[in-house]
Amino acid sequence: MEGTCRKNISIGIEVEVVQKHHQRTGELTFGFVKRILTKSPNHPHGIKVQLDDGTVGRVKNILTEDE
Repeated sequence: MEGTCRKNISIGIEVEVVQKHHQRTGELTFGFVKRILTKSPNHPHGIKVQLDDGTVGRVKNILTEDE
């Protein structure tokens, strides 16, 4: 599932994000969502989140389904 819709993302799910400085290479970092930073319901580049380790990036893939 893609991370362009805010409704698909919730606190605690596992996601893959791309950090700002990795946008050119597309290198993905995975972790669990701690905070959702994007306020709008959709974003074409992915919803911006903060992971539990403090990493901030835009969601590219959702690894665990929202319950």
